[in-house]
Amino acid sequence: MVDTFDGSARGEHSEFRVALAGFHIECVSFLPKAATYADFESQASRGERIFENLRGTNTVMGGFIEVCEREHVAMMPIVNAALGAVGPTTDEVVERYAEEMAQAIRAQADTLDGVLLFLHGACWAPSYRDPERYFIDRVRGAIGPGKPIMVALDYHGNIDAETLKNATAAFAYQRSPHTDTGDTGRRAADCLVRTLRGQIRPTWAIAKPGVLVPSIFSATALHPLADIIKETETAEQNNARYLDISVMAGFSYADAHNTGFSVLVVADDDQQQAEKLARTFSDKIWAARNALYRPLRVYSVTEAVDHVTAQVAAGEGKGRPYVLLEHADRMNDSTYILAEVLKRRLERVAAPFIWDAASAKKACEAGAGSEVRLQLGGHSSDKAGPTLDVKAKVLWAGTKRYRVSGTYMHGMPVNLGECALLDIDGVSVSVVSRFAFAVDGDPFYVFGLKPEDFDIIILRSKTHFRAFYEPLAREILIVDTPDYGLADLKQLPYQHLQMERVFPFSEDAARRT
Repeated sequence: MVDTFDGSARGEHSEFRVALAGFHIECVSFLPKAATYADFESQASRGERIFENLRGTNTVMGGFIEVCEREHVAMMPIVNAALGAVGPTTDEVVERYAEEMAQAIRAQADTLDGVLLFLHGACWAPSYRDPERYFIDRVRGAIGPGKPIMVALDYHGNIDAETLKNATAAFAYQRSPHTDTGDTGRRAADCLVRTLRGQIRPTWAIAKPGVLVPSIFSATALHPLADIIKETETAEQNNARYLDISVMAGFSYADAHNTGFSVLVVADDDQQQAEKLARTFSDKIWAARNALYRPLRVYSVTEAVDHVTAQVAAGEGKGRPYVLLEHADRMNDSTYILAEVLKRRLERVAAPFIWDAASAKKACEAGAGSEVRLQLGGHSSDKAGPTLDVKAKVLWAGTKRYRVSGTYMHGMPVNLGECALLDIDGVSVSVVSRFAFAVDGDPFYVFGLKPEDFDIIILRSKTHFRAFYEPLAREILIVDTPDYGLADLKQLPYQHLQMERVFPFSEDAARRT
């Protein structure tokens, strides 16, 4: 831990002013299409608009805002630019947003007491193998060496000690599905306020066990990961002083030198304790590496469709659909399962939120009640499956905006852009022109449907769907396809990952850092 801050001279009840900024993207570095500055700007918000969009939401920014308002801390909101799990981004994107943050903070540095910064941890750009480090370093350079910077991170971030060397402390989501995003913002903001008031002196440590897992198996309710998470909670509860522990699964589809699990510990003025706990839980992850890598069965497309077809034919599934999880789809446009379903002429099947702007536009131009010929899906890469030549009946077409009703990112505004609800040979398909997650009931509700109306639902999530669908689904089948998010990490064309130092590519524990 490099930076510390002593706020005791400020006084217990002083008011403070802090900057808020966010840049968030989860990059599948193997995908050919990069997210551009224009892509980010279509979603970005600045200044007071950040408050309007995110106050009261279950988001990191919502958590920042809640604590600052409760504690009477003045805020200077700069920018919040966020996309989902897409391809790599560009050097221009990283540099422009980092410069925007740095300029705003530098201009007000004399009036600022600290910074709350929201980053992902799995950004990837051609000249920046650790973009989050670049953001933190730029912010540190702007605000100076003596003021606290608290960083909130995604559970799927790839970080190391160099990433955080200019941060005062960092905190990651502790749940996947990420139902605790707002709480993560609150943890970071609470630490900032307590630091400014001189109540704590945060110090941090990080350990990396040298383990990668597929995202599909990073859900924190799966064992043995759930047991390790529970132990971190017990350690926090049993500690008399301030303690915060984040187990981060990392993101195996971003090809970087620091890809993989991390354990991040923030303690109150006790570097030795932070280092000891980080290493203890890192060792537990290493010991459990084989079970973490494949805790559940993975089906082929034909195995999965055979199984659910037989179950539905036997009368199972009414009111409690089967979920076929095409988890390897990173861009919401893979077609492997949909092609098989259409080939078998199955009905009462739903495939929500396929990201296909061209098909959405064509359906909107044709209008509700018309029939259109579409080249559906399979556009994002050569591994996304075949583009399907289909005739579709347009049931609804137009533009839609809504706020998330589920627990994951509850209250966050969503803009689908042009979108349409289609009937393709009895299969319900919704197409959207803007990337959106199908992880709760909203992809059905916005079109006047319910997930219970269907026997089979094709989803493309990794873990976030579980919060909504585990109680609803009769069965969830993980289906592996040859897209860039596949379960067998050894099939990915890594170039920057230090494969000789990490499992499943190496069993050499002595090489761990």
